[in-house]
Parts: sequence; structure tokens; C-alpha cells
Amino acid sequence: MRTPFDAALESWRAWQDAPWGRLRYATAEFNLARRLAPLGEGPLRVLDLAGADGGDAVRLLRRGHHVTIVDFSPGMLAAARERARRDGTDAGLDTVEADVLDLPEPVTSTRYDLVLCHNLLQYLDAPAPAVRSAVSLARRGGVVSVMALNRHATPLGLAVRSLDPAAALDALDRRRSHGVTFDAELTLHTAEEIARLLTAAGCAALEHCGIHNVNDHITDDGRKHDPEFYAALEALELAMTDRHPYPHTAKIFQLLATAGGSDAGEAPRPGAER
Repeated sequence: MRTPFDAALESWRAWQDAPWGRLRYATAEFNLARRLAPLGEGPLRVLDLAGADGGDAVRLLRRGHHVTIVDFSPGMLAAARERARRDGTDAGLDTVEADVLDLPEPVTSTRYDLVLCHNLLQYLDAPAPAVRSAVSLARRGGVVSVMALNRHATPLGLAVRSLDPAAALDALDRRRSHGVTFDAELTLHTAEEIARLLTAAGCAALEHCGIHNVNDHITDDGRKHDPEFYAALEALELAMTDRHPYPHTAKIFQLLATAGGSDAGEAPRPGAER
């Protein structure tokens, strides 16, 4: 069945290819690489919940990891498979068409070294079930990465980028927004709220990172297409991603946590000794 996300695939790809899209994926990859380093070279077993067309997955595939993308959009999954095929990394990719809150076997019987829950929570009124599901699927000592739009950033963006202080004042206590790319109503969360859910689900060693710490405050989008300017902007974003207080007002928050669940029934990593 064709979904609204399938219909907006071309617009989504255009956003990903733009400088701000590249910054989002580069920063997330940078943060993941730092957090995954203690787990060893891999290959790691990765679960990408609501992984869409594989923007995060293909970067992990290039590092030699095995990635399973779960998404309810058949068009997005087909695009992910094609992207990995063109990249020459499709041998390490599995795709599962399913709702992330109603996962099938064998997804639920596997424990993963890394579970991604990126850009999903804003589409959910109640984020707790998705967070609990993500944590439950990570092996003990594995990494859970949760990314969502930051409610704290909305008033700042309206004041600085849109030059609309009245709208910014109104947005201070507003939890809803409208997403343009997928024409969807969004629920805005904060890193503090989601961190509490991760802790309650059994996670520890939480790290709060910011993505688009300054990008959205630079209104001259044209300059971001200049390679030299983009390189300087990316270097700044990477330097600020885990340097507080910047993540608190970043457009997107990324929380990285260590799962503390049971290893019982854990499947071995791909390529590991059985």
C-alpha cells in the first residue's frame, strides 16, 4: 500500500542531498562512530527502526556492519535496497516491512549491538512504547541511538530565522508543529523527556548530542552550497555536537545510551563464531 511517505520520497531525497541534509547525516555518523568504538571493529548487528530509504543505514553498511531496516513504507524500503545496491553494500542489508510498534519474528527474537530510533518519535503522540521497544531489542552493553526534533529549538527558529517574535512567544509552550516535507502533524519532544524514558527502560551512560546547532540560524542557505563554507560549517557542527550548552537548542537532539537488558537469547553478530 502506498503511503504519504512514499509520495514524498523525491522531496525527502532533495532534503537529504542539500547541505543541511548532509550535515544531519554526517553529524549522526560522527556521534555513532565515537560511541561504537568500544564495541570493536565489528561487524555489528544493527536494527534501524523507521529507517526509511537508508540514509543512516548505508553509512553503517560502508563500515562493514549488517543492518536490518524496519519501515512500514514499501516505497522507502525499495529505495533503501536500491541505494545500497548502487553503493555496493546491499549484501549486508535486510529490509522488513512492518510497523515498528508491531514487529514480527525474527526481528523480535534478535538482540542487536546498535538500535537506531531516528526521526520516528515526532510522528508519535506517545513516545514511550517506541523507546521501550528500541531498548528491549538491544543486547546488554549495546548502544541505543534516539533522534528527534527538539521542541526547545522551535521558538528560537521562529525568532531568528523567521523574524517572528510573536510566533516564537506563542511556540514556547506548544508541543505541535507541521512537517512540510511529509505534510504531517508532528509532536515535539525534548531531550530531557526522552532521556527519562531511556533511563526508565534500563539504559545508562546517556549522552546528549545536538544536530544543526547553528545551521538553522544561518539564513543565507545559498552560502551553504559553497564547498569551503560547507566544510567550515561541518567542522563547527561536529565540534559543537556534544559541547554543552549548544545541544539544548539544536534543531535535532540525538541521545546515545548503553542498554542494560538481559543477554538471554542473544544472537551472535554476523560473521562471529557460533
